[in-house]
Amino acid sequence: MPFTADAAAHQIQDRLKDIYQLVHKIEDARNRSEHNLGNIAKVHEKVAPEDKVSPYFQQKLKNLYSTAVSDTQQEEELLRKALTKINEIRAIRNERRIQARNAGNKETIRRGALMKMLLITAQTLPLYVGKTPEAKAPPLCGAVPAEPTYIAKMGDMVAALVKVSDEEENWILAEVVHFNPITNKYEVDDIDEEQKDRHVLSRRRVVPLPLMRANPETDGHALFPKGSIVMALYPQTTCFYKAVVNQLPTTATEEYEVLFEDATYADGYSPPLNVAQRYVISIKESKRSKN
Repeated sequence: MPFTADAAAHQIQDRLKDIYQLVHKIEDARNRSEHNLGNIAKVHEKVAPEDKVSPYFQQKLKNLYSTAVSDTQQEEELLRKALTKINEIRAIRNERRIQARNAGNKETIRRGALMKMLLITAQTLPLYVGKTPEAKAPPLCGAVPAEPTYIAKMGDMVAALVKVSDEEENWILAEVVHFNPITNKYEVDDIDEEQKDRHVLSRRRVVPLPLMRANPETDGHALFPKGSIVMALYPQTTCFYKAVVNQLPTTATEEYEVLFEDATYADGYSPPLNVAQRYVISIKESKRSKN
């Protein structure tokens, strides 16, 4: 349901207040946890010289560890609540931006500002953190593709295959405007302000971008293996090109290192370039070629 700028600002303010309170609760929970961990360390120091741990200290350590687990779970729950509030703020701001655009108040973004915005949105893409070690990364996390029946939502970023001439097609970065379930087609806007083109495309010409980053330290299965053929957003452009994964990120903040296909180089590939997880997706072969 559409809402005014004042209503959006009020909703955001409410969530900021919630985040403020949650941050204080997180700090309190962390202090309790650190105090308890200190007590555990002290008990271990007392029993370290002994060959055997007495029943008294066994029970004491058991109780302390049980409390430590409870403290950690509480802190985790508070952190997840805070992250949920942050994502709600992002959604409200995005919905308000889309409403303004549909009302004809589309903001013109300079090229440099657009490139910076794309980088920031990739760096701040939510990081998937499973609730258990056995949890598997869900669809649209890192390299995990969307479900076959998935429909990208209004405002979502996608890779879209569009015609640039009678003989050439390009994968561009675009934003979903609408999906028509009757025709099974998307309306998408070219993210490049200089183009300002709107395209009507079938679902096979639209690939949703990841909605979450995968953590290489816990969810390596959700990353493209080295040597994978992918589509990646060429740095400082809004177009996707065929590339090979050269190095995987090793931390949640690192990017892929890829080699783009480029006939101007002797070996047919560009020098290594870094591309964020959000802009690396499964390759879809097409008739197009890179100039």
